[in-house]
This record gives sequence, structure tokens and C-alpha cells, in this order.
Amino acid sequence: MGDITRLMEQSASLPVPSASQGGDEFLWGFWYPVLRSNRIRGRKLVTSTRLEVPLVLGRDAAGKPFALRDVCPHRAFPLSLGHYDGHAVECAYHGWRFDAHTGQCRTIPSVTEDSKLQCDRIYAGNFLCEERDGYVWAYFANPEGRSAGVAPLQAVPELPKYGGAYRIAHLSADLVCSMDTAIIGLMDPAHGPFVHRAWWWRSRRSIREKQKTFEPIPQGFRMSSHTPSANSAPYKLLKIYGGEVTTQIDFVLPSMRTEEIRCGKYWFTNRTTITPIRRDLCRLDFCAAWNLFSWFPLVAPLLHFFGKRFIAQDQRVIELQKPGLEVQPRMMLIDDADRQARWYFQLKSAYLASQQSGGPMNHPMEGPVTLRWRS
Repeated sequence: MGDITRLMEQSASLPVPSASQGGDEFLWGFWYPVLRSNRIRGRKLVTSTRLEVPLVLGRDAAGKPFALRDVCPHRAFPLSLGHYDGHAVECAYHGWRFDAHTGQCRTIPSVTEDSKLQCDRIYAGNFLCEERDGYVWAYFANPEGRSAGVAPLQAVPELPKYGGAYRIAHLSADLVCSMDTAIIGLMDPAHGPFVHRAWWWRSRRSIREKQKTFEPIPQGFRMSSHTPSANSAPYKLLKIYGGEVTTQIDFVLPSMRTEEIRCGKYWFTNRTTITPIRRDLCRLDFCAAWNLFSWFPLVAPLLHFFGKRFIAQDQRVIELQKPGLEVQPRMMLIDDADRQARWYFQLKSAYLASQQSGGPMNHPMEGPVTLRWRS
């Protein structure tokens, strides 16, 4: 606890790493959501870009998704422009065929029977794929898609659910900024009364002091289970169930924020992920599941309506912030309101250091920490 106390007593002004200092370096060795599952149907090939890696995705004859690097290893022609028969992707330039799941080359039409070329030693880049919560996730071990012998370090993320019957909803948006900038905004507790000012959420008059306890979890940190703030209007709706309402919020690398709201046997969980498309463009994916208000058919439409407005407000702030970041890439972090952002940068640095050294990741938190701010 002594180290944590000294850390909290450091200067209140803590700079954010700039892009030139490696602050926007991508994190490899994680699962990222690539597309909504309903975007990939039949034998249709679909393209996407994540972490500046061009991808071509599809489904095999059994419906299982696959993701290949959208670059033929022969002449760098996009594989997405070729033909797919449910088993192999054929490049439209020279007819080379690649297994949809492994990327292994199966056929090279121009090779004669007596050729010594072993086409099965040639691979297109490929990425492990799984489906969860209505998304196709890909495991990005490296930019080239070298997945032979690669075992994911963690399971595919899945939104927590409690009980059999529930409803689920999805929202998404593009954010014109770096992954770091987006994540700082995602975990910022103080902008709500200003950016998200609305009768149904917050106002300047609703600002009050908050005190929350945080604890370390693997590759992240947790805002420990607590009673929601009295100025959070949506949480008040749960009082009709009569039980104690609690909420718990986790953040884990590379960019995932998960919230669990419980009220007896009733629950609402949501997850927000930030996935870089380029270094200056990210994708926000929001997924929520609940068994609350099952008798009210408009929960999902209302969630979409208010959720879109909420996300649009963040998009607008990021657009307005962009000119300033071009001339001042190093932002300021203050205690305690920005301590979560500081932890994110420390976690990221620790992870990158462990990847370089091959040793264990040193967590920046040693134990529970209580933070106080006004919002």
C-alpha cells in the first residue's frame, strides 16, 4: 500500500504519451471484434480492416467463420476479389487456391507436374476466428497472420449473462482518433455532466462528489461492486424491483470496458470495446444484454435511441478535439479523476514490456485504491 500511496501523492499533472513516443502502438496477442455476425452470409466474401491489417472474411460450408489476410502471397493481389466455393479462396490474378481456415496453398495452376515447388509450404496470412454475442472475433497474434502453432493467451471475450432468457442489443460507431484517445474518453468519469447533458442522464446541477474503490484484476482493473451514484437517473428505474442495486465495472486490455448491474435476480450487463482500424481511426462496439423489464417491449428500441445519441455526443467531442491534438498531442491527466487513464497507459506499457522480454507482466496496481472526484 505504501507504493500506491506515494503514487497517488505524485504531481497532479500527469502527461499522456504522444504518438511519437509510441503511445499509439497496437497491442498484439488479443481477440478483437471484426464484424457483426450477420454481415457474413452464405459464400459471400466480406472485407474489413483492423489494426491496419486488411482482412477477407467468410463462412465455410458448415457456417464456421474464417479470416484471411486480404493479400495473396504471390503478387499481393486482394483475395477478396477472387472466388470462394465454401472450402478454398481462389485468387483472381493467377488462380492460386488457399484453404479458408489455415491459409495453406492447395493449388497453383501454373505449376507443372514435375515441378519441385511444394505449394503446401506457402501460406496466406490467417487469423483464428470465433463467434460470441453476435460478433465475429479474430485473434491478432501478429500483423502478418502467422498463426501456425499460435495458442491464444485468453478465451474469446463473452458478455456476462445470468439466467437463460434475456435480450441483447448492439450499437457501433467510428471514432476519428487514435485508440489511446478513444480509451481515455471511454473511462473518463468527469465529462458526463458536460458532454452528455440531458434530462434523462446528467446536468451541471447534478454534479456531486464520488468515491469509488478500485482493485487490480488480470490485465486490468475493477471498480468494485457498489451502489450506483444517486445522480444516475437510469439506475433509479431498477428500484421498482425492490432489491439492492449494485454495479461493477471492469476494464481489461486491450480496450474492453464491461459493466454489470444487478438487482436480485434481475441484471443488465454491457460491454464496450475500442478496436483500431488505423492509427487515426477506431471502431466502437457496444453490446448489452438484460432480463429486466421483460414485460416492456420497447426496451431495445429505447436503448438504441438513447445509446446512439450518447455515442454521437462522444463522436462530436472527438471531432472537435482533433485540431487541438494536432498541435498538442500530449494531453494532461490529473488525480483522481484521470487515474483510470493513467492505469491504462501503465498496463499497456507493462504488457508491451512483457512481450519484449518474454517474462510475466508487472501489474501497476498492488492492491485496492480509493479515488475521489466530482461528476
